[in-house]
Amino acid sequence: MSTDPETTPGPEAGIDPNTLRDSEDRISPLWLERLRAYLAAGRADDIATVMEPLHAADAGDVLESLDPDERLALVRILGDKFDYSALTEVDESVRVDLMDELSNADIARGVTGLDNDDAVTILEDLEQADREDVLSQLPTFERLSLKRSLDFPEESAGRRMQTDFIAIPPFWSVGQTIDYLRSEPDLPDEFYQIYVVDASYQVLGIIPLDKFLRSRRETRIEDIMNTNVILVDANEDQEEAARDFERYDLVEVGVVDEKRLVGVLTIDDIVDVIHEEADEDIKLLAGVGDEDISDAISDTVRSRVPWLVVNLFTAVMVSLVIGLFNATIEQMVALAVLMPIVASMGGNAGTQTMTVTVRALAMREIDGRRLRRLITREMVVGLINGVIFAILIGVVTALRYGQVDLGAVIGLAMVINLVVAGTAGILIPLALDKLKADPAIASAVFVTTITDVVGFFAFLGIAGLWFGLF
Repeated sequence: MSTDPETTPGPEAGIDPNTLRDSEDRISPLWLERLRAYLAAGRADDIATVMEPLHAADAGDVLESLDPDERLALVRILGDKFDYSALTEVDESVRVDLMDELSNADIARGVTGLDNDDAVTILEDLEQADREDVLSQLPTFERLSLKRSLDFPEESAGRRMQTDFIAIPPFWSVGQTIDYLRSEPDLPDEFYQIYVVDASYQVLGIIPLDKFLRSRRETRIEDIMNTNVILVDANEDQEEAARDFERYDLVEVGVVDEKRLVGVLTIDDIVDVIHEEADEDIKLLAGVGDEDISDAISDTVRSRVPWLVVNLFTAVMVSLVIGLFNATIEQMVALAVLMPIVASMGGNAGTQTMTVTVRALAMREIDGRRLRRLITREMVVGLINGVIFAILIGVVTALRYGQVDLGAVIGLAMVINLVVAGTAGILIPLALDKLKADPAIASAVFVTTITDVVGFFAFLGIAGLWFGLF
């Protein structure tokens, strides 16, 4: 097929080639085909025309939809017209691969003028030497602001904050403040509240915009400011800052370093944090590490192999337990058919409890009273579920094999394993949390191993004693 943009197919099945997204909110294949044709023909003006109206998030989706060579061609053809904030909206692997191909001079031009938090997201992925080189090419004030943010720990409030904010003294009037906001060119484009500070930039109070706009011009700032201020330390983990937003229904919060106001966190930053933390916990529970769908095959293999190795060792442990009962299984083949049921039910029940516990730990919802209640609840739930499914599987087994005793054995093993599963599902994450390990990382492996070992041991052990097979 010709790649000439003028011969690009028109609308098919109701799809408008001039519309970025289709009815399922995906990048339209016709729109993307037209962009690829423009790239192949090197038509810079047409590329700029279709890319310029896009929001940074949409431009990021377009970058992820293109092949690596096409991404690089798009950025280079657009040059100064490319919005580098789009790089904050793509998978980290896509961003890193793209920046590896761009010169430090290109990156310096691209991050100049970006919001502080967006620029930090881009710069923190660079090697130290490249980062310093890029910073050296930036205007002095912007360079110092970015270096200060990059000095804070990764995933901290200081890394996430924007350094543009509005701070005024308490002795100003509302009228003076309005005149300042109208005349000062270097103020943030968007803001939700005004910070009242002393000469050393310690926060004395805040004024929400709605209250400020309803006040008379002659009103003094100190008379209307709210002195009950919630602030976040710049070194605080971003997840803790997100909890403050959730707990106090915030849209913006000041960030302080040694009690001095150095930046602000806004709700759009925190939405990204919540998404990232939830995404990280889900991946860790599955043992896939920091993996994106854009990662190369080799990176994906390296990410998954370590936990698969751990699972291999735990599987060997389970096989050793089964090996202890070889003679028992040989004398009653039905045991080999039924024993996976007990282990599987225990694993699923343990995973349910573990998921609830890991979430509660992440949200800091567990205290002494709640902990005792939660442990008791999960043990009782395990017992009740065990009895319910013991009756079900016991009846089915008795009818299938014509042995009521065999139904009783598997029922008793089911009760034991589901109680153990509920207990392990809560105690293992709690133990890992006490040991300062992330419960999301290793809980699933340990819980599954315990339920498998206990399930097989209980079922085969009870069967051996019950039927005198030892």
